Amino acid sequence: MEDREQWGTRAGFILAAVGSAVGLGNIWRFPYVAYDNGGGAFFIPYLFALLTAGIPLLIMEFTMGHKYRGSAPLSYVRMNKKTEWIGWWQVAIAFVISTYYSVIIAWAMAYSYFALNLQWGKDPGGFLMGEYLKRVDIVNSAPIGSVGSIVPGVFIPLILVWVISLAILFKGVKKGIEKANRIFIPLLLVMFIMIVIRALTLDGASIGLEALFKPNWSEIASPGVWMAAYGQIFFSLSIAFAIMITYSSYLPKGADINNNAFIAAFSNSSVELLAGLGVFATLGFMAKQANVPIEDVATAGIGLAFVVFPQILNSFPGFNELFGVLFFGSLVFAGLSSLISIVETFVSAIQDKFHVSRVKAVMIGGGLSALISILFATQGGLFFLDVVDYFINTFGIALAGLVSVITVSWFLKKLTSFQDHANLTSDLRTGLWWKFCLRIVTPGILGYMFIMNLMDNLKSNYEDYPTAFLLYAGWGVAFTVIVAGFIMAALKWRKNEGVDEA
Repeated sequence: MEDREQWGTRAGFILAAVGSAVGLGNIWRFPYVAYDNGGGAFFIPYLFALLTAGIPLLIMEFTMGHKYRGSAPLSYVRMNKKTEWIGWWQVAIAFVISTYYSVIIAWAMAYSYFALNLQWGKDPGGFLMGEYLKRVDIVNSAPIGSVGSIVPGVFIPLILVWVISLAILFKGVKKGIEKANRIFIPLLLVMFIMIVIRALTLDGASIGLEALFKPNWSEIASPGVWMAAYGQIFFSLSIAFAIMITYSSYLPKGADINNNAFIAAFSNSSVELLAGLGVFATLGFMAKQANVPIEDVATAGIGLAFVVFPQILNSFPGFNELFGVLFFGSLVFAGLSSLISIVETFVSAIQDKFHVSRVKAVMIGGGLSALISILFATQGGLFFLDVVDYFINTFGIALAGLVSVITVSWFLKKLTSFQDHANLTSDLRTGLWWKFCLRIVTPGILGYMFIMNLMDNLKSNYEDYPTAFLLYAGWGVAFTVIVAGFIMAALKWRKNEGVDEA
């Protein structure tokens, strides 16, 4: 196997891995999931899921990338030629995610500017959907699934997002990705810690914190709560869509794989906990100001970031603009660090498969993703984004994770060799628990989640969207990435990359 570019330091790799895992979902998804699934009691299944699925899968992917020294497709083909398609499937998933994830960062970038004078006014919801996104059904009375025209307020910051991301990727792993994360992650943490400190001092903060942390022990017995915990861990650690395999392939041969996995996982969870403190402290403030129960203001996703938080900022007792810039700026940095890692998966795969330079790979992969992302910068883009995101996560990442862990643990029986490889250079050695989790616990949980989600989506349309729209924007995308995996695997390697060295 030929020499591969490497991280400059162990800290550089950890920051990059944490930067990939810490994304928008940590800030706007985790706090609500915890609140909605038992509050303080949720942290028991959450920790259990982290130890039995999150960390074991991270170790598996770190080991695969480190052992086979390649992008996801190259690592899979070196493990077994028949599994290359799984690597390309994961890369295709990452490609799809990059096309819309970049647009959400563009929104956050625009809102960082809007925060300077609280431009969203007294009706942030109306501003977001009508004035800013110019939603096609509101502005043009067009049906869902219509594209509409390009929205300049989204398109212009989107260009900036791609210019920054691709410029970093052009520089490579050590001089580009590592250096960027050494700036982005500390800035993100400083900005968010400032927000959390201010949030904790707001009148009513204790109301929000009590709602988040007060345990509802009766929820522990609910299978749905445990599914929510595993789902949060699985989707927040950037596993099963080629990122961690790619990043670990740049590690030096003597790297401590197991400890790196534990550090990355617990760092991600620490940021999620920090986000929970900040989000619910501010929601408590909002609830007290409006004299309504906390459940009336608690929400997740786009609504939390771009509607509820602007409402909170409107009633902040001082420095409204500053904390608006800090909040949306932290979303930008969290998003950029994740987007870079997502794009790197297919840049690396293109380099390996077709033996082209990094510059060409970035121009081809990143350029195509940037071009497609314009779809989500249109008046109808929000609906496409919502459906593609839901289906690529539910029937893309989750299913790819299930297939990969079953393939490695049951069909190829690689867990013992992976464990030996990781333990050889790690201070913390894994034992039977690691194999048991990957052979039994993780496949069982992922399989159950997939079946339940499939049944739910066959019974009723997601968000009551039109069936035709879901068929091509949802199911069609989830099916296309699988087909893309087989097509890319069928292409011949431009250069002998040691695919026989399994």
